[in-house]
Amino acid sequence: MIPTVESLPDVYEADEIAWLETMAELIAEGKNEELDFAHLQEFLTDMAKRERREVHHRLVVLIAHLLKWTHQKKKRTGSWRATIFLQSEELAGILDSRTLRNHAEEVLAQAYKSGVRAAALETGLAAGAFPKKCPWTLATLLAEDDLED
Repeated sequence: MIPTVESLPDVYEADEIAWLETMAELIAEGKNEELDFAHLQEFLTDMAKRERREVHHRLVVLIAHLLKWTHQKKKRTGSWRATIFLQSEELAGILDSRTLRNHAEEVLAQAYKSGVRAAALETGLAAGAFPKKCPWTLATLLAEDDLED
């Protein structure tokens, strides 16, 4: 049962998933005049922000682990290798979106700085022990699935 136009804001506040399902049903039925446009705009804006944050976060984690991998060869673990592989794989899937790929390119230098900070905190090495500029391109980061031992 589709809620009334008047009750849609209440549904949004009470159960976002039910509200989303309702929006999808209304769109499928061509009932565009019944859509909750105010909340739909808010939701879509928030969703785009979440996607961009996820790209940045995954870049930071991937870079931090690659820095640890390259700068602490004697401490390498299977866990580090798995994290590098999984973050690279997940990023590749997310970056099928041209918009998110462009975003990743734009924030790569910022993500690198955060990755250096994280790697320094985790390894105890000084941040200056790592290259000042990111030694990887986005393409090479996404190809980091076969690491040297």
